This record gives sequence, C-alpha cells and structure tokens, in this order.
Amino acid sequence: MDVFTLFDQNFLLWIQSLRQDWMTPFWKAVTFLGNAGWFWILLALLLLFWKQTRKTGMAALLALMVGALITNVWIKPAVARPRPYDVVEGLVALLGPQMDYSFPSGHSCAAFAAAMVCWRMLPHKYGLPLLVLAGLLAFSRLYLGVHYPSDVAGGILIGLASGWVACRIMAFQKHQEKMAEKQ
Repeated sequence: MDVFTLFDQNFLLWIQSLRQDWMTPFWKAVTFLGNAGWFWILLALLLLFWKQTRKTGMAALLALMVGALITNVWIKPAVARPRPYDVVEGLVALLGPQMDYSFPSGHSCAAFAAAMVCWRMLPHKYGLPLLVLAGLLAFSRLYLGVHYPSDVAGGILIGLASGWVACRIMAFQKHQEKMAEKQ
C-alpha cells in the first residue's frame, strides 16, 4: 500500500474516532444539501429571478453543469474507485450505500462550483457564507465515511475550476456585449 492511500485511510479512521452521536444528525443534514446538487441548483435558479443576480445564476448553473460532466460523467466511471467503507477495515459509514464511485466527490464539486461563482460575482458578504457551507459539506462526506480525503480534494479542485471557467465565460460575454454596444 502506498503512502498516499495509507494517509487517505488513516485520516478517515481518525475522523471516525472524533465522531459524537449528537453531531451526526448535523453532518447528515449538511450532506443532504448536496444530494444531486439540489441546494446549489435551487440557489442558482433563485438568482435568475432578479436582474442584478441573473448573470450569477447563469454562471452558477453553467459551473454546476461543467462540474457534473467532468466529475460524474467522465472521471468517476473512468477511475471507478470503490467507496472507502468497502475497502477500509474498521471504517463505519453513517449513510447507506452510495450509488456511484468514490473519486471525485460530486457533493464537493457542486458545492465549490456554485460557491466559487457566488464568491466571484456577488458581494463577499453573500459569497463567504456559501464558501463556508461548501467547506462544511465537503467535510461532511469525510465525517460520514463515504469519501476519502483525496476524493473531496479532487471534487473541490474540479468545482473551483468549473466555477472559475463559468465566471470567465460570463466576463467574456459581458466584454462582447460592451464591444457590440460601441459599434
């Protein structure tokens, strides 16, 4: 077993050692917000209703789509990494069996894709709480024993990149609109 895999497994077992019964419902509720990306999709759709946040909503939806394609359609099936509760001896998952592969974390990807867009395009007083929520959601996947730390890190990186790409596309579109107005 390589050092990287050993770290992933030992870190999960360490988190498991910190679990408290009274904390588990909180982490399950946080992870629920990421199921199928429903919270982030709903947030993006709500942002579409107001003119001043419409471009943010469009960018968030774009980031979510890009992240989902990369994570769930391309990488997960290609890597086909088993869930840690199927591999790590002594690890107890606090959720039922997950329906897809482990790497990368789709919950983390979606959370950071949408939160990154909101951080970049909204006033930071709105974006910062969403980044904090994204971080909590990513940690919940570790606490509940359904992802390795490297799964979560991969999901975060893909989410951040997807959010950045979506913001760049929106900035390019805005630039094109300004150029068209000048002509």
